[in-house]
Amino acid sequence: MNDEPKKDDEKIKNIDHSTMHHSNYEHDRPMHDMTGIEHNHDKMAADHETHAGHEMNKKEMGMGGHADHNMSMDHNGHEGHGAHVDHSGHEQMFRRKFWVSLILSVPVLLFSQGFQTLLGFSMPVFPGSRWITPIFAVIVFVYGGLPFIKMAIPEIRNRQPGMMTLISLAIIVAFVYSVASLFLANQMDFFWELATLIAIMLLGHWIEMRSIRQASGALNALAKLMPDSAERIEANGQITKVAVSELKSGDLLLVRPGSSVPADGKVEDGESAVNESMITGESKPVHKHPGEKVVGGSINGDGSLRVRVTATGDQTALAGIMRLVQQAQMSKSRTQLLADRAAGWLFYIALGTAVITAIAWTIGVGFNVKVIERVATVLVIACPHALGLAIPLVVAITTAMGANNGILVRNRLALEAAREINMIVFDKTGTLTEGRFGVVGIETIDGIKPQDALALTAAVEGDSEHTIAQGIRRSAQQKGLDLPVVQDFEAIKGRGIHAKTNGHDVYVGGPRLLEMLNVTLPELLSTFDQAASAKGQSVVHLVQDGKLLASLALADVIRPESHEAIQRLHEMGVQVAMLTGDSQAVAKAVAGELGIDTYFAEVLPENKDQKVIELQKQGLRVAMVGDGVNDAPALTRADVGIAIGSGTDVAVESAGIILVKSNPLDVVKVIELSRASYRKMRQNLIWAAGYNVIAIPLAAGVLAPWGILLSPAVGAIFMSLSTVIVAINAQLLRTKRL
Repeated sequence: MNDEPKKDDEKIKNIDHSTMHHSNYEHDRPMHDMTGIEHNHDKMAADHETHAGHEMNKKEMGMGGHADHNMSMDHNGHEGHGAHVDHSGHEQMFRRKFWVSLILSVPVLLFSQGFQTLLGFSMPVFPGSRWITPIFAVIVFVYGGLPFIKMAIPEIRNRQPGMMTLISLAIIVAFVYSVASLFLANQMDFFWELATLIAIMLLGHWIEMRSIRQASGALNALAKLMPDSAERIEANGQITKVAVSELKSGDLLLVRPGSSVPADGKVEDGESAVNESMITGESKPVHKHPGEKVVGGSINGDGSLRVRVTATGDQTALAGIMRLVQQAQMSKSRTQLLADRAAGWLFYIALGTAVITAIAWTIGVGFNVKVIERVATVLVIACPHALGLAIPLVVAITTAMGANNGILVRNRLALEAAREINMIVFDKTGTLTEGRFGVVGIETIDGIKPQDALALTAAVEGDSEHTIAQGIRRSAQQKGLDLPVVQDFEAIKGRGIHAKTNGHDVYVGGPRLLEMLNVTLPELLSTFDQAASAKGQSVVHLVQDGKLLASLALADVIRPESHEAIQRLHEMGVQVAMLTGDSQAVAKAVAGELGIDTYFAEVLPENKDQKVIELQKQGLRVAMVGDGVNDAPALTRADVGIAIGSGTDVAVESAGIILVKSNPLDVVKVIELSRASYRKMRQNLIWAAGYNVIAIPLAAGVLAPWGILLSPAVGAIFMSLSTVIVAINAQLLRTKRL
């Protein structure tokens, strides 16, 4: 991953994009034994290519060297390639070996008799010139070909032959035949085909590694969020620059404008807008003031903050998110298991075809270079790389897209199952609604403007701590209203509030206040009061100098996004249900306003999972959306559990998918992402399988009677192209707007 700065390489030291790691066919298969295989970055042949399913080192996540970020990964070989070695981090090695092998192949081609005959040219003959082709071809084989053979050893050792075994067989057959032809009469060598085959295979793998690096960049991007150093404020007020790894809980930090927050903490002093988009998916900067939590890795805005550290190392929210991203990319989907089995069988199909091809061609034309050419072409063209990458690339991109949109996947199977969901159950409070009171309706008389009535009511309620008073003040604040000055505030127990403004006596309260003041509701306000009460809403009245001015209805405010979320779910063919402990009147009102298909009212928390079971018994595939704590049994019971509004708390065990924000529209994104991901998986599998169905018979020479034969080099190009096409198609998933 030479394209990344060295500092960032160290942050994700040895992650090797093994999030693509193409793991073994069975979860419980032991990791590859790498005993005796050299692993030295500075030595040839082994560079990185001898990585084989070994357990990764605990890395210092870069977060300033957080050595305690234990995110070790088991590279269980390449999924879909048999158990072959994880070489997904070897982009630099493949690139270097390709260019060197390409240069070394030039004299092989120029001095090859077969190549000269093919193109109709000749090279000068001089003493020893006949040895140029074999000598340089042997160098290419040792330098560029041996790495493939080394990576085939763990496949064979684990009795799961795959891609590297096929490539190794092809180049070994070509090499042995070519060397033997030097000592056999009337046999043309195969050296130039061998050299070009190795060079093209190296090129294909280099391009593949580049695609994998680009696809699986989620962990890199997250790691780069965390700075390497922090400014700690000592007890004497002195500011010291320290490594992030040295920070402890309780340290006080200075976070300057424009810099990254070094660790999770609470703001003790200062105000600023903090960009948390890379962690929460929320594009709008969040205003922070003393007492607010900040997340390590977020970017400070224009203000200066003093932050008290609450979590460091692997306890930070960012580290938890990285673990989830890694686990999701490493876990297997059902589609992936199917690809694994197909790729495993492909090796034996290719080997069987190669044997049959060798026998048939030997019978037909005798044993010569054409037989070797057919066998090598079959072995190369059948390499199951495209099949092995079809799913892991999509998984990596899907997981990264989810993380960037505030969707954290704890369980890959949950995301895959989301595409089949046809009933989504929302917990009402805090999910479809904000979970707090707000003004949802105002009725006035005598031409008073609603905003004036709200401003006056909020002013009178200014000193009250009652939840209704807070809701009124919050609604006035959201509308940006200027409140009149009031004085002589007085709470009237059990009835309401009294205050004075501009010499007027103003009262705010419910029906018992009106009884005390002997005021009767006029018809307009009485109708409003009855309608609001029927919906389970609370109504307060504004009285000035003994005269009613307005009535205000308050309720748990429906989130603005809820309307669009329900509408879009219906457009996707998904039914929506709502669970609530509120009364029938409240549930009916909310369900009616949002267009919800089914609602369950007065449900106790411990009975919510029973409602999920009721829906499942109707043959519905149910997803439950709740807060991850009170709704844990229902989340576990549902086919897909989605914890919403968990913020950066990733320890929600009951849910397969975690939504960072409390935005019901993110539930729509989950289903869209699941469906788009599955489409790409299917497209890649159809392409990869279809390629082999056509390519293997073509390589065996079924069209030879019509003069159509593929050389091993052309077979290698086709194999590499099939892999690149799968990678490009997976990358197109990024164009999906959630």
